[in-house]
Amino acid sequence: MKITPTTTYTLRNGVKIPVIGLGVYLSPQKETEHIVYTGLKQGYRHVDTAKFYGNEREVSLGIAKFLEETPSCSRSDIFYTTKIYHEDFGYEETKKAIAKSLEEAKELGYIDLLLMHSPTGGKEKRLATWKAFQEFYEQGKLKAIGISNFSIAHTEELYAWDGLKVEPMVNQFEINPWLTRKELCEYCRKKGIVIEAFSPLTRGQRLDDPQLVSIAEKYPGHSTAQLLIRWSLEMGFIPLPKSSNEKRLLQNLQACDFEMSKEDVKALTHDEDYFLMNKDFDPIKNCP
Repeated sequence: MKITPTTTYTLRNGVKIPVIGLGVYLSPQKETEHIVYTGLKQGYRHVDTAKFYGNEREVSLGIAKFLEETPSCSRSDIFYTTKIYHEDFGYEETKKAIAKSLEEAKELGYIDLLLMHSPTGGKEKRLATWKAFQEFYEQGKLKAIGISNFSIAHTEELYAWDGLKVEPMVNQFEINPWLTRKELCEYCRKKGIVIEAFSPLTRGQRLDDPQLVSIAEKYPGHSTAQLLIRWSLEMGFIPLPKSSNEKRLLQNLQACDFEMSKEDVKALTHDEDYFLMNKDFDPIKNCP
């Protein structure tokens, strides 16, 4: 499967979303603008942030600076994602939070994708939040809307709700070769929901896995980190690797430059494992 950083998937409403994104979770505010600007210069066209990360403003400024200095790129070439945290769930609360996120990104004019950050908060608040999402989407201020860390049951709540006008277009959750969430992925694909993979690099915890190292030896010049990103790409996910290091930013993006064999993808896929970053809590399993 040949991929470039500008390769896109098409969401159910026709919006194009780049197949790899730059994550900025834990990126310090004072560094985020430069990280985003540098990533865009290197070729990223998709940036993923959240209110919870505390750097929406800096991400937007980094994008705006890049666009100002790059006449060959227009706003429509850059895909900007942010998320509403569960503390702002509820109809009125969410409307205020969305307005604030739009203000943080005022130079960009609109948000390409807005996600509910998690299903935390209970059914009533989730549905009220989605009602607000739909209204801003219908006004054109959000080009696409979706969910994050939602289980099949959480998603089915939306589909069963009589107020549903706009179906979720994306579900973002933690996924890697040792946390494949096969049932949830099959459900999302059946529903036409694009899957985004956060923590595709296992936060570095499995980069020295013996099997991964062995497979990487078949691809000279490519690191185990690049193989993990490439695994997500081969699986049809949108990986969101993050780094504050310019060299690693570029290396992560270069996972687009090679292909893995179907045999190696299969060998690296461990459906029976459950390797979770936060071993004490999985919102997909633990949120009521």
